[in-house]
Amino acid sequence: MNSPDLNLLRTFLAVYRSGSFTAAASLLGLSQSTVTAQIRALERGMDRVLFERLPRGVAPTPVAHDLASRVAAPLDALAAGTAGETAAAGRAAPVHLAGPAELLSARVLPALAPLLAAGVRLRVTPGLTDPLLDELRAGRHDLVIATYRPRGRTLTAVPLMDEEFVLVAAPAWADRVRERLAREGPSALHPVPLITYAEDLPIARRYWRHVFNARLTRPAAVTVPDLRAVKSAVTAGAGFSVLPRYLCEPELASGALVALHSPEDPPLNTGYLVQRPGHPADPDVTRVRDVLLDAGRRW
Repeated sequence: MNSPDLNLLRTFLAVYRSGSFTAAASLLGLSQSTVTAQIRALERGMDRVLFERLPRGVAPTPVAHDLASRVAAPLDALAAGTAGETAAAGRAAPVHLAGPAELLSARVLPALAPLLAAGVRLRVTPGLTDPLLDELRAGRHDLVIATYRPRGRTLTAVPLMDEEFVLVAAPAWADRVRERLAREGPSALHPVPLITYAEDLPIARRYWRHVFNARLTRPAAVTVPDLRAVKSAVTAGAGFSVLPRYLCEPELASGALVALHSPEDPPLNTGYLVQRPGHPADPDVTRVRDVLLDAGRRW
């Protein structure tokens, strides 16, 4: 066959990386029917099937993996050169950054303040990791801070920071249960209301499993989907919770919150900075990425 048209190859790579025709259409600014027609044209020209259609999205065939390995680098280099010319011709586009609301507020935006003063523009979206990664694949973000390493080939992730989890309560509750907790274990906390940000108690369950080697089966007294609100409630004496240390460090230092337990091996969770491969080399995206990775080494 003749060499495929560059537009067909660009569309192929967008589908390969995003995992669906719909996401690729959003990335490329095309209709889904156009993306479908271009992939079919490429498959006819190669006389090979490139994608298996699934109930949700598509799965690349071995032929697609081989084609992507051959065309990704040249197409990425071409896209980077085009993006550089576009940026030089006008005002730089905003960097679209997304991640957990609490981390964005407490750590990320303060770290990026010098870049803002230097003219970098940001559009920041708070949210949970799963939907944010789906939106990253669809081209709605440039960078996402994720609470776990994403699977698959469509995204690249580098460790950003480790967050330590701390079992905390206000001083009035700590005075009542901290010594009992050391003697009796987690059963000492049964009279204390549990405050959490999700009904399935993900952070607290992880703490119980890692520190106490036990399952946490009790329900939460209060569920509010914002760790900052959880912290406020616990500081006011509503009960106890498990919080990231970075979020409650000032309250621990001032005595407004007390660590109920100090395990030798506290539970940690690694956060990742995630980017789509082949994203045009926008210098502002690179600057934001580099600043965050440098700050993450100190967090």
